[in-house]
Amino acid sequence: MDTVQQNMGADLNDLNTRIRILEGKYNLTRERILMINQNMVDHYKSLNIEVKSVNEDLKEVKESIELLKNTMKDIINELKLFAKKEQVKILEKYINMWNPLNVVTEDDVIELIKKNQTK
Repeated sequence: MDTVQQNMGADLNDLNTRIRILEGKYNLTRERILMINQNMVDHYKSLNIEVKSVNEDLKEVKESIELLKNTMKDIINELKLFAKKEQVKILEKYINMWNPLNVVTEDDVIELIKKNQTK
């Protein structure tokens, strides 16, 4: 019986050692999982902050694009009011026909009248 008790004692010691090893591994695994979870939470928070920042930037870009669109529409509307090439050519033709450089001023007419009266 002594041998049986020694074998049982050795088996109990072996089981006790194995249980302690398993408990140590379990504790180490639990600590690692807690650390991983904490890292994931931290990473999730930082990603949330980045997503919010990107969304704000995107909103600003959209507003800028909308402002550019409105400005372009205004410019296009103003350009529609400009004279067309054909219209400018017609004006040029009339100005050349009229030739404003040969127009007589009132003073010139008065002087001509005086000259003609003295003759």
